[in-house]
Amino acid sequence: MLSARSLFQEIVDDDDSFRLFCSIAASGEAQGGWENGRIAALVPESMRGLAPKIARHGADEDKHGRLFHALLKKRQLEPVPVPPETDYTVLLERQGIGLAHEKLRREERLTEHDIVVYLSHSRVTEQRAADQMEMLVKHFGDHPEIGKAIRMISDDEDAHLAYCHEELLRLAAAGHGRAVRRVLRESALAEIRVHRDVSLAVMSHLGRLLHWSRAKSAALAAGIHATYGYERFAGWRRMVDLRMPDRHGALDGPATAATAC
Repeated sequence: MLSARSLFQEIVDDDDSFRLFCSIAASGEAQGGWENGRIAALVPESMRGLAPKIARHGADEDKHGRLFHALLKKRQLEPVPVPPETDYTVLLERQGIGLAHEKLRREERLTEHDIVVYLSHSRVTEQRAADQMEMLVKHFGDHPEIGKAIRMISDDEDAHLAYCHEELLRLAAAGHGRAVRRVLRESALAEIRVHRDVSLAVMSHLGRLLHWSRAKSAALAAGIHATYGYERFAGWRRMVDLRMPDRHGALDGPATAATAC
């Protein structure tokens, strides 16, 4: 029987698939760390109070990248190049979602609208990350090799999501409500397409490494398409709603150290 637990157990148990999984995850986290670091440096003067929180977000992402590299090192494995079709961050940027890397490489201050775009994009992608890590913690939170790392990452992703809710609500109350709603919707609809395409690509690569049968690969692909169908019809709405989180000031203070591995 196919299940999230059995599939991920296969990935963890095989060195080649585990190396690909950790390499893809580490690359995405490193890109997120760079993006947040640049945004923190370029925040407009009117929003300078956000800079420490954005920098903390970036530091957390960098830490997650180091955690995935540490998991590889424990098995004496080297990271592998990330196949372009599995690069979630780059594919989102190509869809025009979030802030373009070209803009972030300049030494020009961002605008308030840029920060609305950044936080709206982050609210959507952090929802995806938080949901995925919650699933991993449910099934592998006590795993002797990876459990501690995924619990730490999951806690950080929950904090990132809370921060996005809180800051977007503040921006909406300050007069940016229409822009926030529009960018959230655009980001969510683009993200679910990219997530579908990346999921199919990752499963294709893993299937070859793990020698999955055609029937198993087809069943997994059908499940990915079914998830996309649900998200396209209604599920995307949970990625755009805003509510004041129970966890206020989730990104106040410094990032915690990467000591989980």
